[in-house]
Amino acid sequence: MNTHLLSLHTSPPLSNNTISKTKPKTTPSYQRIFIPTHVYRHPSAILLELCTSMKELHQILPLIIKNGFYNEHLFQTKLISLFCKYGSINEASRVFNPVENKLDVLYHTMLKGYAKNLTLCDSLVFYKRMQCDEVKPVVYDFTYLLQLCGDNLDLKKGREIHGMLIVNGYESNLFAMTAVVNLYAKCRQIDDAYKMFDRMPQKDLVSWNTVVSGYAQNGFARKALKLVLDMQEAGQKPDSITLVSILPAVADIKGLRIGRSIHGYAVRSGFESYVNVSTALLDMYFKCGSVETGRLVFRRMSSKNVVSWNTVIDGLAQNGESEEAFATFLKMLDEKVEPTNVTMMGALHACSNLGDLERGRFVHRLLDERKLDSNVSVMNSLISMYSKCKRVDVAASIFDNLKGKTNVTWNAMILGYAQNGCVNEALNLFCTMQSQGVKPDSFTFVSVITALADLSVTRQAKWIHGLAMRTNMDKNVFVATALVDMYAKCGAIETARELFNKMQERHVITWNAMIDGYGTHGLGKAALDLFENMRNEVSVKPNEITFLSVISACSHSGFVEEGLYYFKIMKEDYGLEPGMDHYGAMVDLLGRAGKLDSAWNFIQEIPIKPGITVLGAMLGACKIHKNVELGEKAADKLFELDPEEGGYHVLLANMYASASMWDKVAKVRTAMEKKGLQKTPGCSLVELRNEVHAFYSGSTNHPQSKRIYAFLETLGDEIRAAGYVPDNDSIHDVEENVKEQLVSSHSERLAIAFGLLNTNPGTTIHVRKNLRVCGDCHEATKYISLVTGREIIVRDLQRFHHFKNGSCSCGDYW
Repeated sequence: MNTHLLSLHTSPPLSNNTISKTKPKTTPSYQRIFIPTHVYRHPSAILLELCTSMKELHQILPLIIKNGFYNEHLFQTKLISLFCKYGSINEASRVFNPVENKLDVLYHTMLKGYAKNLTLCDSLVFYKRMQCDEVKPVVYDFTYLLQLCGDNLDLKKGREIHGMLIVNGYESNLFAMTAVVNLYAKCRQIDDAYKMFDRMPQKDLVSWNTVVSGYAQNGFARKALKLVLDMQEAGQKPDSITLVSILPAVADIKGLRIGRSIHGYAVRSGFESYVNVSTALLDMYFKCGSVETGRLVFRRMSSKNVVSWNTVIDGLAQNGESEEAFATFLKMLDEKVEPTNVTMMGALHACSNLGDLERGRFVHRLLDERKLDSNVSVMNSLISMYSKCKRVDVAASIFDNLKGKTNVTWNAMILGYAQNGCVNEALNLFCTMQSQGVKPDSFTFVSVITALADLSVTRQAKWIHGLAMRTNMDKNVFVATALVDMYAKCGAIETARELFNKMQERHVITWNAMIDGYGTHGLGKAALDLFENMRNEVSVKPNEITFLSVISACSHSGFVEEGLYYFKIMKEDYGLEPGMDHYGAMVDLLGRAGKLDSAWNFIQEIPIKPGITVLGAMLGACKIHKNVELGEKAADKLFELDPEEGGYHVLLANMYASASMWDKVAKVRTAMEKKGLQKTPGCSLVELRNEVHAFYSGSTNHPQSKRIYAFLETLGDEIRAAGYVPDNDSIHDVEENVKEQLVSSHSERLAIAFGLLNTNPGTTIHVRKNLRVCGDCHEATKYISLVTGREIIVRDLQRFHHFKNGSCSCGDYW
């Protein structure tokens, strides 16, 4: 007995290279095998039926051998089935191989085991062995193989098995043809799937569910919904599988009304208590933006699995409720639900949205503790989280040490560099990616284009555009949209519109990019005309970002009445709730136009507590219009929110300086020193012959500094002769000539002078500045464009200024 046990567990597994034809069977497959009744009733047979694990099976096996049942066909079949069920095809083979007179059922059981546990190739090799052993296949043999082909997306092999199925006379079999439909659907051959379905002489609920799921998973949501109606007309009542299949399609089309109808059916049919149905409902509600209903469904669920928790965490994060998403994640841990890779990705997404580095590090530690840090998708999320939390150095370290990088990994790191202003690093990584044979996809191009848009260099923009065209990526709607946005941010607004006009497909983000581009260039009328065109489009609806771009465009162009109108219809006509950015844009609109009392009253009426952007816009308007009283009120409320940047303190100090309130200027500066806040130094960039030159206010470390300052002195005489009068009111306690020198050494003037000195007459000068252009530099640049005959384009923190022939495109309204 011991020898038998040893050989059973140590003999080599069945190998693809060593399969030989077994001894011809002497017992026909149709012959009844007599098995004594006492065998069925023996405790070992009963124990096999009750077996629930591999450990129990190994404990039962000696009992079977001891009682002499090992060679009984009943026990052989059951042992093979259980070994296959628990994933040990090797032990199943050790039972199967020694059997001399194999019943066909053993072959069918083994094939099922191969299909469930090994590769498609291994399974087909065993199927060929069945043919050599003259075993007639049954319908389930083909369903197992077709399922495996579908899971592996192997259409070629799947078609071959479909052919075998027909040859064996199963082309009208319900189960076989349902498996064929499933194969074609999984391999994205949805038309072929429907043809097979349509030809089926009879259809049951499983076949209907299969074709519905196929259409839903292949992006044909409306066709899937139509099929659900058809199946009901054909007398089939949707079950829980139908609901789980169709709800993702409802989510794809944001069909909230349809989703609610399906929810009602689930309640009436008693399916709402099924955890998979409730989870699908959760997903649908969150993807349709109905967060409150999603919360309600989750609270009412009597049982929740990890997928339910994951759906809520991700759904909340996707809908801007990241604080609640992270709190839900912590609650899940408290309730001892074991997190998965998907859980961690949802938690990291929430941390990314919040920009919360500490909580992100907490999730990172959990990943290490629970050994989930080997999953590349999780590590991609980690890279994105650190990048969004402004620790791109940590993200880069994770990227460098990560094995098995995917396209998503490369894209996450390139985008991380782009989001942190590391343009050169993003471009270098893009080149490294290509040199390593990793093919960039549409997301790669969008990330690189985003980086170049921030750089605002037209030459680089044309380079990436050309590369997108050569790889045919410019036809992708997201890449094309990014190109439109990039050209607008590089000052080439006409080129952006040309690309926009040529696009065959436009998403809402495409319209938003073009409208925003017009707004930042001060072309308010063009922005509003385009928005009206958008409103007439049936296939696209404005969203929150659209209205933010429209109101901002109105603000930059002084269109107060239009801005008020669009803010009103945002909620009334489109059902969109204004956010803090919308309120900030409205304050900017009113304040910039000098309607400071209206702006302040508007702030008092905001239904939520005004944020930094709202009060900052008010303070900026008060500075422009020198209203110290309201400016101080706005500043008091603003500083209660403790903004991290020192720019608002500088704004307040400048307002006081404009009013010659030097004692208050000193107090603001003292307060800044106590809080450790510093003024962001002005920096301007200009590109020349493939190199970007950076200039800081008052700096002298550029190789051409002496030449630049000498040229500015001469240029100053020329523009003063043309009518320029310096505005030095914001500088105190220095002589007038020193004041003028300080103002004339602002970073944009250094950059403009460098550009004029190093380019041919007639060349347009492009300058990018990190702060708002000051009033004196704006005035001076108008005169510089007049006396030099050059067009000068300056992109500051808020908008573009096109200076030409002594005037600016903003009309001195910015």
